[in-house]
Formats: sequence, C-alpha cells, structure tokens
Amino acid sequence: MANLKLSIIVPVYNVEKYVRTCIESIFLQGMNEADFEVIIVNDGTKDQSMEVICDIIQQHQNITVINQENQGLSVARNTGITAAKGEYILMTDSDDLLINNSLKPLLEKALETKVDLAVADFLQMTSDEIEALRNISLQHYEEPRIVETTGEQLFMEHVDIHQPYVWRILFRKEFIIQHQLKFYPGIHVQDKPFFYESYLKAEKCLVSSLPIYIYRKHTDGASYCMTEKFAKDYCFAIGLMWNLSNIDTLAPRIKDRMNDYIYITVSSLVCRLTYELKDKNKSIEIIDFLNIAAPKLRFYHGTKQRLISFLLRYMPHTYIKLRFLYAKYFERKLFPALRGLSWANKE
Repeated sequence: MANLKLSIIVPVYNVEKYVRTCIESIFLQGMNEADFEVIIVNDGTKDQSMEVICDIIQQHQNITVINQENQGLSVARNTGITAAKGEYILMTDSDDLLINNSLKPLLEKALETKVDLAVADFLQMTSDEIEALRNISLQHYEEPRIVETTGEQLFMEHVDIHQPYVWRILFRKEFIIQHQLKFYPGIHVQDKPFFYESYLKAEKCLVSSLPIYIYRKHTDGASYCMTEKFAKDYCFAIGLMWNLSNIDTLAPRIKDRMNDYIYITVSSLVCRLTYELKDKNKSIEIIDFLNIAAPKLRFYHGTKQRLISFLLRYMPHTYIKLRFLYAKYFERKLFPALRGLSWANKE
C-alpha cells in the first residue's frame, strides 16, 4: 500500500448502533481503494461493534484493524496516526458518517497544493434525520468554493470557539510529525488543544464550503454531562490552551484572539459548574484545579475580563460563591420573572 493518498482513522468503542453506517459511508466516496486505507482502532469495545462490521472488513483489502485495551479516544487516535501510511489523515468518529462522494474533490485539491490543513464544512443531524436523508450526496449542493489561506488567516477568520472539531479537517501527516502533534491521553476534551495547536502551527491551508461530514447529534446529551471528571478534564484542556497562547513566536493579534477564546472557554466552564454540577464545594475544588492547570491565567480585554481575571487569580473561592449567588437570585429567579413580565406586557 505504498504512496497512499489518504488514511481514514476510525476509533471504535461501544458504537454498535452507528459504526456500520460510518464505515459504509467511507466506501461511498467514489475513490479508488488503492489510494486510501481505513484504520479501525478497536479500543477494547465491550459491545458488538466489531461483529456488525466484520463482513465489511472481509470485503475490503484496504482495511486494517488494530485491537487494543480501552485507553480512550485520544490514545486510539494517536495509535491510528502512528500506523497511518497516507499523505493525508482524516479522523472520523465512529458514530458519525461522511456525505456520499464528498471527500474526493477536497483531497485532490489538498494533494495538489500540499497544504498542512484542509478544513471542510459539515452538517449536524439527529439519527432520525440521517435515516431520512441516508443517500444525501454533493449533487444537492452548489459547486464548492475552496480557498487557499495561511494558518494565521485560518485562525483569525475561520475558528469557531464552539466547534473545535478535528474530524472536519484533512491533516497532512508530515505536518503532524513535524510538530509532534498528539492528543493528550486520558481527558474527554481532547479535541480542543489539538485543534488550536494545529491552527496555530499550520502555514499553508485550504478552507472549503464543501460539507463532507455529518455530525450525529445525540438527543440524550449524555456525552456532554458535566461531572467532576469532565470538569477537571476541561481545566486541563484550558491549561494546554494557555500554554499555547504563551508561545513567543505568536503574532500579537493571534495571542489576543487566543486569550479571548480561553476566556470564553473558562466562562463556559464556570457557567456549567453552576447549572450542571450544582455543588459549590466541588466547584471550588475544580477552580483550584484550574489555577494549577493554567497558572497565572490572565484576561485583559475590557473591565469584565480584568475583573474575572483578578477574582480567578486572587479570590477564586469568592468568585465561585458569587457566581452561585448570581445564578440563584438572578438567572433562575429574576430573569425568568422579567421575561414573563415582558411577554405579559406584549400581550
């Protein structure tokens, strides 16, 4: 399998309901199977995930299965990256799927231009919506617009703080190796640090309006539940992002933008501690952990950022207590009452 153009990495763990659709979609791209490989990393799945795709594996010579003990998504992806032989790498989550015949145009452009990253668009759908549009393909879309850009422009103009998704990106393997990019093991929020480091270190890039990927929205929301472990993982990811923001070679405007992204991430964490964890003492422990994971965390754009920065650094316990009081008396009581009064006045 020499001179492979693409390696598609699919970590598998307890996804027997979805994995077959994912693997099937990979082979609906109109690509010559001699040009790409599929690396299925069985991360010690405890269900029938591997059994439901056994026949597909037997039908295709370009599928490699790597079996390992359960170590989490980060390690599974790192395992796949190490084994990959393709010039470009795509990391597909096994409960999602690719849009039919979407990948080839973007891959061809990436191979032609030798970019570090090729960032594509994507769709979000529930399982019911996916079933209703099972045969969706690019014939439903206008001619894609694929634009060359720099890593700095990519970071400044095309980063969405709420969508740090690595599965929408074609990564040049040489770029990953050159910058020693790895997913940090053992944390749930593994995409964020890898995503930002890739954007900050990339030089030549592509941005495409082409949607290649369908992200499956799970209506139960279980994977997003705020637990103490998840909160500490979030803190660790913030710490990794904070380290990135302090790289000396970053341009001032990049540092400023990164600082704002970290501020939004910290604010989101604190909000979720208030609404989902709802344990003041545990929240205080987590803020203490944040100050260890991201020492000397500082925000400086505007009075609000400076105030929260000061409270986090010098009065973190007071900050959490105030945030709980604010949520209790304003967000949960006063604001809903005011909204109700507003609607009553309109009627």
